[in-house]
Amino acid sequence: MRKNSIKNTRVNAEVQRELSNILRGGIKDPRVAPMTSVIAVEVAPDLKTCKAYISVFGDEKVQADTVKGLQNAEGYIRHELARTLNMRNTPEIKFVLDQSIEYGVNMSKKIDELTRDLKDGEEE
Repeated sequence: MRKNSIKNTRVNAEVQRELSNILRGGIKDPRVAPMTSVIAVEVAPDLKTCKAYISVFGDEKVQADTVKGLQNAEGYIRHELARTLNMRNTPEIKFVLDQSIEYGVNMSKKIDELTRDLKDGEEE
């Protein structure tokens, strides 16, 4: 199976949807922040491993605690995935912190500041 095959794309979308549902309603670990979302999922072509890119709203300590909490709850998450998905193998999940949204917000703020400074310079 090629990496970008239709089957792999469907499996990625299905795992992402179910993982989002599990994170929203099933994790009771207090370290996992309530504003945690699954940005993307990459399941390996052999369906044995999976990278889940997550975004956490909060500072770096909250983000680190959330990743640790999710790593500790991986067994429960895999069990729930196996229960809801009809797959031969349930992939091992590696949680990766995705900071692209935070990066985009910071860049947008910098652009706004720059344009505001340019407008102030033109008015003077």
